Amino acid sequence: MSNRAVVADGSRFDVAIIGGGIIGAGIARDAARRGLRVALLEQADFGSGTTSASTRLIHGGLRYLASGDFRLVRLDLRERETLLRIAPHLVKPLPFLLPFRRDQPLERLKLRAGMLMYDALSFDKSLPRHRLLDASEMKAFEPALEARDFSGAALYYDAQVHSPERLTLENVLDAAAHGALVMNYAEVTAPLHTDGHLAGVAVTDRLTGEQGVVRARVVINASGPWLDRAAARLGVERKPLLRTTKGVHVACEPFTTHAVAIASAIDGRMVFAIPWAGSTWLGTTDSDFTGDPAFVSATAEDVEYLVASLAPYLPHVRRVRHYWTCAGVRALVGAGGSASDVTRMHRIVSDVPGLISVVGGKITGYRAIAEQVTDRICRELRLQRTSSTTEALPGASAKGSATGQLEDLYGCRADQVRALVDAEASPGGAARGAGGAELAAQVAFSIRNEWCVHLEDFMLRRSYLGFASDRGLGAADTVSRVMQRELKWSEERRRDELTRYESRVREDLLEGAPSSSISDDVEERHSSAAGAVGARRRI
Repeated sequence: MSNRAVVADGSRFDVAIIGGGIIGAGIARDAARRGLRVALLEQADFGSGTTSASTRLIHGGLRYLASGDFRLVRLDLRERETLLRIAPHLVKPLPFLLPFRRDQPLERLKLRAGMLMYDALSFDKSLPRHRLLDASEMKAFEPALEARDFSGAALYYDAQVHSPERLTLENVLDAAAHGALVMNYAEVTAPLHTDGHLAGVAVTDRLTGEQGVVRARVVINASGPWLDRAAARLGVERKPLLRTTKGVHVACEPFTTHAVAIASAIDGRMVFAIPWAGSTWLGTTDSDFTGDPAFVSATAEDVEYLVASLAPYLPHVRRVRHYWTCAGVRALVGAGGSASDVTRMHRIVSDVPGLISVVGGKITGYRAIAEQVTDRICRELRLQRTSSTTEALPGASAKGSATGQLEDLYGCRADQVRALVDAEASPGGAARGAGGAELAAQVAFSIRNEWCVHLEDFMLRRSYLGFASDRGLGAADTVSRVMQRELKWSEERRRDELTRYESRVREDLLEGAPSSSISDDVEERHSSAAGAVGARRRI
């Protein structure tokens, strides 16, 4: 598989998709599987924006029942079941505790009613129905909870996607396998018009500087929180469609054994403490954000909000080390009121002739959203094509038989990675020992098969290394050397990639996070690279 594809002037497609997050990737997959000529264009890396900053849940959104958003809850519960089936290596059941406070007896009745409704709306599910636990059962199930505050809890099931980045990638892989042109680091710079109709876009390859043109019968704006900015670049004059809000998560030393959903002690919002990637994952905040989504970051106040929201009920949250933060920007349908009350339901909008915009949406419902958008495309093109995206994603086929960490990343494609391990362990390979050879094989595989072109791509979106307590800094040098070999980097380029990655992740590290074993020369480069930090999400 070629890592890059140069778009020549005059290239013609049925649909050009701007934005390679989970929704754009889902549209590309659906459209390509229907036989359309598809171009997917992402200005950074696939899944590197809002997708990578999610709570990593595949859920119906229990709290949306309170606002009467039953249509959204039903859609997402149906899609949760679909994703458990078509991506079982990436999406897995997750038991949740929802505690009942002793001092709020009516809360138990309301939550009980909500649980019954949640089960009813997921009537076709494979997951267990909820059940009620008394205080002692709750404490046995989750020892970290302060049992004296609660009379019991509901135990219910949702699902977790450990890597929404890889879920995005599998959609891109399937789109490419069905003929789509897919490009990361491809920036849309200008519109092409024909008789007042948007007829394509000008594109710049941000890796090579080459410029080209993608001509398309329909252009899709699926750029998430960049949607209004992208529309303006395409010459669309209208009021903004989005309301953008910031969500912050904190990865900390593990202190919970199960996921807990609980009303914040500060403002009553639903917050989470979830086991994930060897940490306890705290989330999330919800506050308006009007800046460039590329430069969103967590503040001390954001972290304290999450800690203070949970501390009365999970007191260990103030005793454990907090490793690093993750901040992202949600793209919500524009509306007034509290940020937390804005609907998570999406809208599909026809801005101008030839342009369709996808406003809002959640990861859980991405496949259904993509199907709706592709149905709209087919109507525009006067085609009758049926969606087939309820079929398994590439890693979910029944071909593989072994199980292990590689299967959690690649599913049945893990056998292809294992085929490279022996070569990497050989005298001419890049690593010594089985562990090093396996890592080198993963890096080589991601470059040859998964459009991995930067160190950050592998650390944060092709592997789980960047989710470790030190964000993978201890392994970054090894990974960079394999990438240097595969991509023919100079030593200067390799060091620059290290500096960029270290600058990117050190901003997110919190005091008390474990230090890595990176070399002194890397430390020196980091100390002199402060000026490069502002570009961390625009590599």
